[in-house]
Amino acid sequence: MPQNTNIRTELLKSVKRVVIKIGSGVLTAHDGLNMPVMDDLTADMSTLKKSGIEVVLVSSGAIAAGIRKLGMTRRPRSVSEQQATAAVGQGNLIRAWENAFEQHGHQVGQVLLTRDDLTHRRRYLNARNTTFTLLSWNIIPIVNENDTVVVDELKFGDNDNLSAMVTNLSESDFLINLTNIDGLFDKDPRDHEDAHLISVVEKVDRKITQFAGAIPGFLGTGGMGSKIRAAKKVAIAGVPTIIANGLKPGIIRRLFAGRVEGTLFLPEAVSLCSRKHWIAFTKSPKGEITIDRGAEIAIVEKGKSLLPSGIKGVKGQFSLGNSVLLINEDGEPVAVGMVSYHSGHIQKIMGSRSTDIESILGFKHDDEVIHRNNLVLTAHMDEGDTACPLKV
Repeated sequence: MPQNTNIRTELLKSVKRVVIKIGSGVLTAHDGLNMPVMDDLTADMSTLKKSGIEVVLVSSGAIAAGIRKLGMTRRPRSVSEQQATAAVGQGNLIRAWENAFEQHGHQVGQVLLTRDDLTHRRRYLNARNTTFTLLSWNIIPIVNENDTVVVDELKFGDNDNLSAMVTNLSESDFLINLTNIDGLFDKDPRDHEDAHLISVVEKVDRKITQFAGAIPGFLGTGGMGSKIRAAKKVAIAGVPTIIANGLKPGIIRRLFAGRVEGTLFLPEAVSLCSRKHWIAFTKSPKGEITIDRGAEIAIVEKGKSLLPSGIKGVKGQFSLGNSVLLINEDGEPVAVGMVSYHSGHIQKIMGSRSTDIESILGFKHDDEVIHRNNLVLTAHMDEGDTACPLKV
């Protein structure tokens, strides 16, 4: 236990910016938003700010607040109903946070995002710049998925996933994921009285994944499984996570005091840089490129780029700048990469030499179909990869 405490104290003492994700199960009560809990969490976050730590808040609760306001007995199933419910609840949610933080002299700014905002590099950078500007103005960014306009294929899936992306986007040092249970257990504590809390996770492996129940609560979309996946994503970026019970009074203050609360997920020793993390986890692959054995060896073992000569097939329709999966001759994924050519153009130049690209297409963007700086090996998505370009 002392060793556990020392690990937490060591990790937390250097934190300058933290993402705090708060789930629907924490923020909502039977008759609406749980204002006593929100006030308690706001007081803790305000204390962090006064100590010099910047806070980015990822807040669930828009749909939940709408459900309560409209008197619904269940979460709406259709996308249009969810969007309408979020439209009703989002105003209540941000107003509640605004009023709570005003009591401590802090201002907030609402940032609503869809996956489409983050998969396009320019829009991703715009969202990042907006977040940094708010922080520089001493304003707390409150981030949520833009449920009122999002469509299925653009959804993050849950705010746990969004919190991982925002941690990368904001270059934060820590992710705190507050839910309505004490952390990760070796069994579902709702069903097993002998379930034991796992205090520290050194690496998210198959055993840890099996511990996580994927059953969502009444008001949210993300169960423990999604929280584990989010913790793994930020661990690969070199960022630790704590999953803890947001219903416990003073929980954020207790965590930053080094108290052993919740489950701590340690960061990977070698991490992906921000750009490669974005390519690997934020951009959704739009297609596949099958590569030959020579190209696989060049990419995996020699750290080379993908040239047209090593391409055997193209699947799907995608544009310049989209991410695609690289598949070897055995049908196994090798890497994720951001392409320099349209899928139709790649079909025309595959198997050819780079010197022939211009004569075939009538133009040439690059010699490489995917440059090494825009490639992330699937193995490195677990182990980390420090090779990054100079530009973000």
